[in-house]
Amino acid sequence: MTRDPRIDDYIAKAAPFAQPILIHVRALVHRALPEAQETIKWGMPHFTVGGKNVVGLAAFKAHASVVIHHEERSGDGMGALGKLAGLADLPPDDALIARFQARPQALAKPRPRRAPKPELPIPPAFAAALDAAPAARASFDAFAPSHRREYIEWIAQAKREETQAKRIAQAVEWLAQGRKRNWKYENC
Repeated sequence: MTRDPRIDDYIAKAAPFAQPILIHVRALVHRALPEAQETIKWGMPHFTVGGKNVVGLAAFKAHASVVIHHEERSGDGMGALGKLAGLADLPPDDALIARFQARPQALAKPRPRRAPKPELPIPPAFAAALDAAPAARASFDAFAPSHRREYIEWIAQAKREETQAKRIAQAVEWLAQGRKRNWKYENC
């Protein structure tokens, strides 16, 4: 594992009481998670596995903190271990290593996949407008279900017929140009 020099700088700038805590916890993370990557997130040293946050470190004026990302905060201060003023405030090394290793195991469990949302029926007036504009129909049919849903919901939510007709005309124009419903916000 390569060490991030920004973390070395962070530890060097920390208060003298916090440096041994940060150095010791960093070494424990390396022992517990040899595959972990070091980085700086939110201005603090963090260790990630597979791009997911596992452990974070922080040094303040009067205490240090260790954030174990799958655990609840306990006591005062940020993080699962509360405010740390010295090495004696840390749990035993074996207990910390086990806590660090629990997070990647939790990440390995696959999340259940949601069933896809059912296709919405196309309002008849919109279907007729699409049939009259082959380029718009081709774009609409080529879009992913989520993009088709955005157009259908936008048109179906119109309360007045005039509003619905205006939205249908706008949708056909955008679809003929191959644009998604929220195309204005794609390159922000």
